[in-house]
Amino acid sequence: MSDRIGNLIPRMRLPFAIAMVVVSAMVMSDLAWPQATVQPAPSAQGAPVQPAPEHGEPSPKENPGLINEIGKLLEKPGSLLPTLKSPKETIDDAADALARLTKSPGVKGRAVCPVAANGAPDCKAGADKLCQSKGFKEGNSLDVDTTRNCSARALLSGRKPEESECRTETYVTRAVCQ
Repeated sequence: MSDRIGNLIPRMRLPFAIAMVVVSAMVMSDLAWPQATVQPAPSAQGAPVQPAPEHGEPSPKENPGLINEIGKLLEKPGSLLPTLKSPKETIDDAADALARLTKSPGVKGRAVCPVAANGAPDCKAGADKLCQSKGFKEGNSLDVDTTRNCSARALLSGRKPEESECRTETYVTRAVCQ
């Protein structure tokens, strides 16, 4: 096994060396050979004619190479990352959210979650019903309870009830009300 590990390093040297040569050639081409600009012949009056820069070409002062682009990014590091909140702001926001939760009244009780059109229990409606029974406008469920209710005939028969003879009901037992 040590032979395989020993052969791994020499095998990796060649691709790494090729990659380094390619990268250094790209960097050196941007640094050593800037793009040459063609100067037009002087006009009849002796002053050189300056061609109007085309819209798609960079200005002669700007070198459109890799190093130039990295320099632009380093000049404006704030544009790279989203703005982050300070630890104090984060703690303050969490404290505000916690204060809102403790101020909102939580109620206990039992309200059935009606079955929605897709067959799942609608516990938002159950929480609203529980909060309205306590004098509030609406609420969100904090705790639910699920029971399986079977018909009396199925329970008294002495056999295990079939699925068609039972139904599952979900109840909201605690809710935060507004």
